[in-house]
Amino acid sequence: MRLGTLILLALLSTPAWSQEHLRLSTTTSTDQSGLLRVVLPPFEERFHVKVDVIAVGSGKALKLAENGDVDVVLSHAPELEEAFVKAGYGVNRRSVMYNDFIIVGPADDPAQLRAASSAADSLKKLAAAQATFISRGDESGTHQKEKDIWKAAGITPSGAWYVSAGQGMGEVLLMANERKAYTLSDRGTYLTYKQRSDLAIVSQGDPALFNPYTITAVNPARQPHTRYIEAMELIAWLTSVEGQNLIAGYQQEGEVLFHPTAVPMP
Repeated sequence: MRLGTLILLALLSTPAWSQEHLRLSTTTSTDQSGLLRVVLPPFEERFHVKVDVIAVGSGKALKLAENGDVDVVLSHAPELEEAFVKAGYGVNRRSVMYNDFIIVGPADDPAQLRAASSAADSLKKLAAAQATFISRGDESGTHQKEKDIWKAAGITPSGAWYVSAGQGMGEVLLMANERKAYTLSDRGTYLTYKQRSDLAIVSQGDPALFNPYTITAVNPARQPHTRYIEAMELIAWLTSVEGQNLIAGYQQEGEVLFHPTAVPMP
């Protein structure tokens, strides 16, 4: 058999999408909530690109992007994202969606956080009672928000009651459930794990708990080896009407987990 024929047969037997890979670093909440399993497969089929997901805290996700280890980053740490773009590591940052943070804990709420007037007041009550609190402790977007709320409360948490887990959101929720402790969670991951724990929402609704997500391409001028075109295709997909409808339609426990922001929804 001629060489040309062998090459043609090899190309025909290899799926086109398997030849192209896009590296996405993202927060654990988009992965553990199940959202990526809804929005990525249609993108991969449409654009013949396989998305390799690295799910870590937002701080680590942005660091991977800064080092050129990924092509695009989906995160929820506004101050870190703004610094990332300002330093020239990221370009074309776009708003994708939002949900909110909540404080969850034992259903009987021994620290009486439900009586608090705000998220900061909730943490004041928790510290006063020295009720066990499980922190992400991983410089994720959730951890950044937690530190902001402690700062607003005027408290530097310390002691045996304050546990730094260094784990993703799902693992922290399971740990808090096992230890009958409190924690700060994004609503999406909490709803996804709700059937696996007895944790209840004890503080919510404070505007300080707003949780926006953005997507940013790695700057090809800084990292020429990155797949900028494919990164922009993913950004365009997630912020398109079709991508935003997929986000809006994803629910757990009858609740929408993430609310799209790039395209006005009816």
